[in-house]
Amino acid sequence: MAGDKAESSGDDKKNEIDTSSPYYIHPSDYPKQMQVNDALNNSNYGEWKQEMMNFLLAKNKMGFVDGTIKKPDAKYDNTSFEIRCDLEERFEKEGTPRAYELKQTLNALRQGGAFVSTYYTKLRTAWDELQTVLPNPRCTCEWCHCGISKQLNEVKEKERSCEILMGLDDDFSVV
Repeated sequence: MAGDKAESSGDDKKNEIDTSSPYYIHPSDYPKQMQVNDALNNSNYGEWKQEMMNFLLAKNKMGFVDGTIKKPDAKYDNTSFEIRCDLEERFEKEGTPRAYELKQTLNALRQGGAFVSTYYTKLRTAWDELQTVLPNPRCTCEWCHCGISKQLNEVKEKERSCEILMGLDDDFSVV
């Protein structure tokens, strides 16, 4: 009947789950998906950090570690942002000496009679590790789309092209 419709109370609104909240954890956001099997150290921190950032970006939880989502008043633990800053302070200092070693390796790397694919694989391995210990800065402004990341990638590609050409055997001097 028309008058028998139950009216919702204010309590129903309070008990609704806000799936758009950054604090909402979807059932697929199971914390065991990301596993750290090795103890963090100076050599594996960069790779772990990149994997963790990719994971958080994919799950729209990056705001917890970049400081844009503030901790609620009812929570008394350190924020994930503070934990991230502590980790970076401890481990990223050690990335600079490793980046120096990798740059030296890249500078000295030559084809030396090997197949071009073998030479390129060695270059690629060094480039990938260098990217983890010395990542490109990201533009964090959402409104300007300034293209800094695109420009940095273009410069990096030009540098890599030069590195490839410099290490090729004399057979490729025509290139």
